[in-house]
Amino acid sequence: MPESGRTTRAESETETETEGHIASPPATASVPRTGLLITLVLGGLTALAPLSMDMYLPALPEVTGALRSPAATIQLTLTACLAGMAVGQLVVGPMSDKWGRRRPLLAGMTVYVLATAVCALAPSAALLVGFRLLQGLAGAAGIVIARAVVRDLYDGVAMARFFSTLMLVSGAAPIVAPLIGGQILRITDWRGVFYVLTGVGLALTLVVWRFLHETLPPERRHAGGVGAALRTMRGLLADRVFTGYMLTGGLAFAALFAYISASPFVIQEIYGASPQTFSLLFGLNSVGLVAVGQINGKLLVGRVSLDKVLGWGLGVILLAAAALLVMTSGVLGDPGLPAVAAGLFVLMSAMGTAMPNTNAQALMRTPHAAGSASALLGTSSFLVGAVASPLVGIAGERTAVPMALVQLTCALAALTCFLLMCRPWRTSAPQADA
Repeated sequence: MPESGRTTRAESETETETEGHIASPPATASVPRTGLLITLVLGGLTALAPLSMDMYLPALPEVTGALRSPAATIQLTLTACLAGMAVGQLVVGPMSDKWGRRRPLLAGMTVYVLATAVCALAPSAALLVGFRLLQGLAGAAGIVIARAVVRDLYDGVAMARFFSTLMLVSGAAPIVAPLIGGQILRITDWRGVFYVLTGVGLALTLVVWRFLHETLPPERRHAGGVGAALRTMRGLLADRVFTGYMLTGGLAFAALFAYISASPFVIQEIYGASPQTFSLLFGLNSVGLVAVGQINGKLLVGRVSLDKVLGWGLGVILLAAAALLVMTSGVLGDPGLPAVAAGLFVLMSAMGTAMPNTNAQALMRTPHAAGSASALLGTSSFLVGAVASPLVGIAGERTAVPMALVQLTCALAALTCFLLMCRPWRTSAPQADA
């Protein structure tokens, strides 16, 4: 029996199909409830990407010297991991719709552990790049299947709240990962970072094997091979509203990527902050994102429709990006670091409403193919973010205007996709308004 006051998929799937919502099939009684441990496991799986990327960042100069390779070659180890995580989700998502969640997840996590261990032993840059690609491909299983599991278990208000709860766990990863990496380098070399990641992956694999039960019953799985998977994804992309939420979330994520790529240079080189000040501001912005995500999940969801919260969040992101462009362009003079830092804090915090709500609204429409839908959501975010990141340095190292311009463009495009494709004034949000 569900706990009192808790909305599960079985409770919310009695809604009829409307333009803004596609009714889900009946939930199975065998699906277990999530407790604190499973919440932490799903959060750990979604945090695997930032851990794999950010723990490694402090070690880049040391890797360059140890492997005697140019810095540009070592940078490819980051690109390879990011590309692997983007492409891997397209493969693993449909697999999980066909064979269930556990088997692809356990297989992916096992390959992730082995690939990470080989990275720790890599004697050359070429081998490191290759196995970082494999690490990303395998690690994508945790990202995409964690979202699909949430869709299996929840719908409507409960799903949006759970995504906000996951942000509390996974949102802390970008804060602590560089700090952990730096501390590891104090006692060992860069290979120690990969040994620690190997241990984290192994621990997650064992916990998944022991405690995460199958959430997709056989009667709801899809038969077929690559052709069937492609047809499913084509059908999802043909859904204008789903594609609208996917593009909205991906473009908002691109504005976040622009901040991550440019903020070390902007804050330290242009505004003269120390590395310690940058770390403090970076951590403060991440705390703001997590805090607003919790306000979204605990206070707003269930009282205000998801589309309304999402629209306000996108509006705040757009205004913050416009303010940053005005400040960095020098139209009103030099605003100084405090004003720019405040603008970045507002923009980052508002992301706490954009990311969980776009995922929830998109996945609400796809109970029949949650794995494939999760793959499209994740891959689009990674790819759009990867395209946006290099643009922030296109005008050189003496101006922050490209960062603000990319953020403003992405925010404006996200809000446009939301309004034109999702048409929130015409769609009903039965769970959020009920």
